[in-house]
Amino acid sequence: MYRVSRRNLLKISGAGAVAASTGGLAGILATRSAPAYAQQRTVHWLRWNDFVPASDQLLRQTLLPEAEKALGIKVNFETVNGNDLQPRITAGIQSGAGPDLIMLFNNHPHLYKASLTDISDVAEAAGKEQSGFYDISKGNCSSDGKWMAMPFGIIGAMLAYRKSWFDEVGHTTFPTTWEQYRDAGKKLKAMGRPIGQTMGHSFGDPPTFSYPYLWSYGGKEVEEDGKTVAVNSKETVESVKFMVDFWKEAHDEGGLAWDDSSNNRAFLSGTICSTLNGASIYIESTRKPAQYQTDKGTPMKDDILHAPLPAGPAGQFGFHTFQSHVLPSYSQNKDATKAFLGWLHTASNYEKWFTSQRGFSTAVTASWEKHPMWGEDPVMAPFAVAGRLGRIPGYPGPTGQKAAEVLSKYIITDMYAKAIQGMPAEEAVKWCENELVKVYQV
Repeated sequence: MYRVSRRNLLKISGAGAVAASTGGLAGILATRSAPAYAQQRTVHWLRWNDFVPASDQLLRQTLLPEAEKALGIKVNFETVNGNDLQPRITAGIQSGAGPDLIMLFNNHPHLYKASLTDISDVAEAAGKEQSGFYDISKGNCSSDGKWMAMPFGIIGAMLAYRKSWFDEVGHTTFPTTWEQYRDAGKKLKAMGRPIGQTMGHSFGDPPTFSYPYLWSYGGKEVEEDGKTVAVNSKETVESVKFMVDFWKEAHDEGGLAWDDSSNNRAFLSGTICSTLNGASIYIESTRKPAQYQTDKGTPMKDDILHAPLPAGPAGQFGFHTFQSHVLPSYSQNKDATKAFLGWLHTASNYEKWFTSQRGFSTAVTASWEKHPMWGEDPVMAPFAVAGRLGRIPGYPGPTGQKAAEVLSKYIITDMYAKAIQGMPAEEAVKWCENELVKVYQV
């Protein structure tokens, strides 16, 4: 994946920072109608290929036609692999042209802050209507009192696991500590049923595993001041040493090369016992119960449960993949794009998308925790409060451009990957420290 250096990114962002055109927007948002001059304009919306295909189908067949009719605009809806979103926004900022509305993950909007349109009016209207945004929404999407991105969804990261298999090795309740999880994984791998974990360069599962794992040992990339690199500690070294043995004893060792779909395929094919993921594995198994069967010929969906990551010496943590949308300053369709965002985030419209996700991606405001959908399937219940419990990369320091750069470069994940591939733990941590210093202390 093409990445821009921090120095070049700052140049790009500075060159691309243009004041947003906001004339008449209050009226647009109030009426959910585009102004006369904006009618027939096309809003180019770039998103990922959703792991819940029914949601993309809903957008194309129902929501977008409704929005076009209500607003008098055309929405050009384009989807790509999630790992391609960052290269696309970088290319757009460099060239001064591209999609009007672009989906980003986690704290990545901070990387492009200077080249994004302020959409505080849209965000504040949605937050007011829906009981206020979670702290994770504010941290990923706002800075200096302004909203540079519109929060959209939170993909809760939980361990999907085969209940009967864990029962067979004596773990009738899911392990609550890393030591217990290692014990269960070691026994299951000996039976040809290893843990499956991605540890490569992919936007979702690798960082949502490696960051909480680091935090659970008391490790951190930076102090609370956001300046002092703190990763080179006894706690971090211990976490790396444990991970090396844990990986060899309990994991499918091919996971170093997996992306965010590899573990889904492995789980549904019956080759791994557990994996950190959104709810897409379980949802897919319920959609095709005849296709996904256990070795005993029963529907796999009836043998899948979810659990949070285990606790380490410093406690239990979570990091959930966050989705937002940004409006680049180069857009020539700012008013129409804002009107579309406002329409999409009206509760009655957003609810249609929210329920189509079936809990894979939960909402970004507190009111949705009480939605009746959560009572329909107890297997999905743990995901309801993901937005309240997740931490943001950079913790316990502040989120922002530097923490986003560390995440986009996979520095924390690579520390563990390098050790798994043979680098001594102390050297892997030192390498990580040196990389973090390049980001935080320049």
